[in-house]
Amino acid sequence: MNARSEPAQARPDEPARPVARPPLVRELLLVAGLFLAYKFGRQLATGHTAEAFRNAHHVWDWERALRLPDEGTVQSLLLQGDTLIHAANTYYATVHFPATAAFLVWLYLRRPGHYVRARRVLAAVTGAALALHLLFPLAPPRMLAATGLIDTARIYGPSVYGPPSTDQLSNQFAAMPSLHFGWALMVAIGLIVATRSRLRWLWLLHPLLTLLVIVGTANHYWLDVIVAAAMLGLALAVVRLPRCTVTLRRPEVRRPTAEQRDLVGAGR
Repeated sequence: MNARSEPAQARPDEPARPVARPPLVRELLLVAGLFLAYKFGRQLATGHTAEAFRNAHHVWDWERALRLPDEGTVQSLLLQGDTLIHAANTYYATVHFPATAAFLVWLYLRRPGHYVRARRVLAAVTGAALALHLLFPLAPPRMLAATGLIDTARIYGPSVYGPPSTDQLSNQFAAMPSLHFGWALMVAIGLIVATRSRLRWLWLLHPLLTLLVIVGTANHYWLDVIVAAAMLGLALAVVRLPRCTVTLRRPEVRRPTAEQRDLVGAGR
C-alpha cells in the first residue's frame, strides 16, 4: 500500500493532542440542567412525611446497630461558640453550589478532558441520588426528636430552609444520599487528578469540612455520607476519561544527498 495513503501508527513517545473543549453553549445548558434537576427534581418526593420519618427511625437504629459515631458528638463541638456554629451554617448554605460551579468552570477552561468526565460523573451521581430520594424519602436528623440534635441553622442562622409545611423550593425529606458530600468529594478528587501540585491533596479539606458541617448541623446522618461516597465511587469506576485523539504523522521520506548517491555509485 502506498505510504502516503496509509495513516502512520502513533509512536509511544508521540504526544497526544488534548481533547477538544466541548461547545460552550451546549455545556452551559447541560450544567444548568444538572443544577436545575438537583434543585427542583427533589420536589417530586414531597408529600411523603410519614414515610420519611419512619425511614429516619430506621436509619438511626441501623447506625446504632453498626456502632457508627453519634452525630451529637460532632454537633457538640460546633456548639462551643456562636461564631463557630454560625460559620458552619454559612458554609452549608453558601459553599455547595458555588464551589462545584467554579470547579466545572476551571476544568472546562484548563482541563477539558477531565471536565467531560467530571460533568458526566456529577450527572450520574445526581440522577441516581434523585431516584433514591423518590424511593427512600428520609427526614434529616434535625427533625427527628430521637436524635437529641437541634436545628442549628434555624436557631443560630443562616438557614436555607423554611418550615417543611410551607417550603416550596426544596424537598427537606431528601437526606440520603448527601449530595453536599458527594459533590464536595468529586471536586476534591477531580482537582487532585487534574493537577500536579504537591499541595493538591489539601483539596481533601473541602469534603472533610463538608462532612463535619452537614453532620454537625444535623442535616445528614453518617449513612447519608457513606451512601453518597459509594455512589460516587461506582460512577468513577464506570465513567472513564475520554480518549485523547493522537496526531498521526506520515512517514518522512528522506531523499539521499548527492554525497550519498556518489558513494552508492562508487560501490557498484
